[in-house]
Amino acid sequence: MNQEEVRQQIERILNESHIGTMATIKNNKPHSRYMTFFHRDLTLFTPTDKHAEKTDELEANPYTHIIIGYEGDGFGDEFVEYQGKVTFNHSEELKKELWNEDMKLYFDGPEDPNYTLLEIQPIGVRLMNKKGNEPMELYLN
Repeated sequence: MNQEEVRQQIERILNESHIGTMATIKNNKPHSRYMTFFHRDLTLFTPTDKHAEKTDELEANPYTHIIIGYEGDGFGDEFVEYQGKVTFNHSEELKKELWNEDMKLYFDGPEDPNYTLLEIQPIGVRLMNKKGNEPMELYLN
């Protein structure tokens, strides 16, 4: 599979899958949680509360590891391993654009002062293939 095909497969998974695990470092140990992800090209975005525990963890160490795309069929499922660097994105326009009704469980609306976005720039992205092939690294510019 060439790099364009790898990228297309990764983008397909990101389009179809919105829930994944996100790991940070807490007290020098890995700490994972489920998150909802949106993407623009290969940049991921996830909503969070400004006062959430993960915000402190990411301020101390802005690097993360994300797994997204597991289909639930068992051994051999295709998914993406994603390493990235996190920044906080407070764009009101983007917060409104990514807002959905499910977020009402956590926020009063897109104008909620506690609602912010984590923006994750890719450092390394690998396609884990369901056919048992070796992982395929996407070469980033």
